[in-house]
Amino acid sequence: MIRFYAPVVALVVLAGFLWAGLQRDPGELPSPFIGRPAPTFRLPSLHDESVTFSEADLTGRVALVNVWGTWCPGCQTEHPVLMRMAEAGIPIYSINWKDDDAQAKRWLTQLGDPYILTGADRAGQAAIDWGVYGAPETFVVDAQGVVRYKHIGPITEALWQEVLLPAMREAGEGTAAQAQRSDR
Repeated sequence: MIRFYAPVVALVVLAGFLWAGLQRDPGELPSPFIGRPAPTFRLPSLHDESVTFSEADLTGRVALVNVWGTWCPGCQTEHPVLMRMAEAGIPIYSINWKDDDAQAKRWLTQLGDPYILTGADRAGQAAIDWGVYGAPETFVVDAQGVVRYKHIGPITEALWQEVLLPAMREAGEGTAAQAQRSDR
């Protein structure tokens, strides 16, 4: 009798795991950095080798960090949305991942540069340190430099309004709550 039920039970358990997996958003992969300080990194600016971009630049206000490359079709899709976000006053930093500097500069000249500062991650180490799976990926970082949210895939208008803005507001509220606790 056990010989008959064991495969059925195993099949039901497997079907349960598959069904649970289908209910998850494929754009939401867990990040070990959520709730932790942004990884330590130091990159030369894409535009000026004498300027560096590091985690220290991410403190003082809630900001986005966008990982992109000219070789990435999704990055081209989201670029107009990033431009509108920057025009709306959203502070956006970027990591240009394993790209050709000349192509990246040409891209930003032709399409517009929504970024406050772009680090050239030529070897790809900073992206690895941030736990990037593939471009584009975007992180919400609070004013204390703590990663609060991660999005994988192109940013759309709907995502900006419905997910990123609320995540940024929540990150701002978290920062204010932390500041109040540290004042005590």
